[in-house]
Amino acid sequence: MRKKHGIIMALLCMLVFVLTACGGEKSTTAPAEKDTLVVADGASPTSLDPRAANNNVSSRVMVQIYDTLVEQDENIQIQPGLAESWEQVDDVTTVFHLRKGIKFHNGEELKASDVKFSLEAEKASPQTSEIMEALKEVVVLDDYTVKVITEYPFAAILNHLAHPASAIVNEKAVKEAGESYGQHPVGTGPFKFVEWQSGDSVTLEANEEYYKGASSIKHLVFKNVVETTNRTIGLETGEIDIAYDIDGLDKIKIAEDPKLNLVEDLDLSVTYLGFNLRKAPFDNLKVRQAIAYAIDQQPIVDTVFQGAAFPANSIIGPKIFAHSDKGIKYQQDLEKAKILLAEAGYKDGFKTEIWINDNPTRRDIAVILQDQLKQIGIDAEVKTLEWGAYLDGTARGDHQMYILGWGTVTADPDYGI
Repeated sequence: MRKKHGIIMALLCMLVFVLTACGGEKSTTAPAEKDTLVVADGASPTSLDPRAANNNVSSRVMVQIYDTLVEQDENIQIQPGLAESWEQVDDVTTVFHLRKGIKFHNGEELKASDVKFSLEAEKASPQTSEIMEALKEVVVLDDYTVKVITEYPFAAILNHLAHPASAIVNEKAVKEAGESYGQHPVGTGPFKFVEWQSGDSVTLEANEEYYKGASSIKHLVFKNVVETTNRTIGLETGEIDIAYDIDGLDKIKIAEDPKLNLVEDLDLSVTYLGFNLRKAPFDNLKVRQAIAYAIDQQPIVDTVFQGAAFPANSIIGPKIFAHSDKGIKYQQDLEKAKILLAEAGYKDGFKTEIWINDNPTRRDIAVILQDQLKQIGIDAEVKTLEWGAYLDGTARGDHQMYILGWGTVTADPDYGI
């Protein structure tokens, strides 16, 4: 997710559990092999170019198409990826040795020049530059050896190179496709791109030459199913095999269904209420503090997330090293909120907007916030935008308040903050 747009994120901030549901009998017997796996998400990707999209929905598809130099395992430990080995030469220099014989989906062999092109393009893109902010130079030593140099000692370089935005693309394919590359991606990953039906689905097929071995699943389909309830219904009917971002009420329903499996884990991300600090009245600290004191997060935890979240006082979650629980903890205090508003020059409150994308969970959060803010005289209209328009609008700074998520997906606090 994007972060550097003059916002503050820690007033309404909840750590959320990852809720992913899977169809299939809860049995110890091996399931019958399927030719096609259908995955449902709550939105469509904005692009399948790793330089052009840094959001969960796009990344879930791209990690099947692309590989990175190094990877993170389920314990968030760095493992070899396209680079079979590496060594740190000095405080700012790491040399990577590529696996030989790896083919892109267009038949081109992976070379060090593709790595240089990919990482430098990542840094140059406004969508992903923050991930490679420390990068100074990428030097090709030979076809299978590349040197990565940072501007300063950067301990998290391997974590950032494992990020989906650091995926290695084929230079030739990118240049041939031009501006349409995001709709015709070419990677080295376990699945090849087949088709993108805008607003509906993305279809991939197994890469039979994948260096880790071909998948037993021959086709992978990512479907856009906006409503959480419809994703759950799809699981129940067997039309969907995996569904992401299950909300609290459906969580209970799925957990009680013997045909379905609920995968639940503490996420590396938070859901937050952000402000545009470049616009009045949110450039006033007392206004932001007043809003913080007007909010009671517990009803959101209890009703929207059905207990699958808890209030956070930091954007760095407990699974991330250097996490601290000593941040400011705002408790609802309406009188204090009204006093702060008056001191800021807004005794009678003001009108504003809360932006959300077409996500039912964020809609429900926004409605609760809308009611709570009314108690101190703030009239907040909830405005729903399509996912792509939402990201573009917040990037331009058109918003006032908005609800979004931010994940420390590198598992290093440098990225989270």
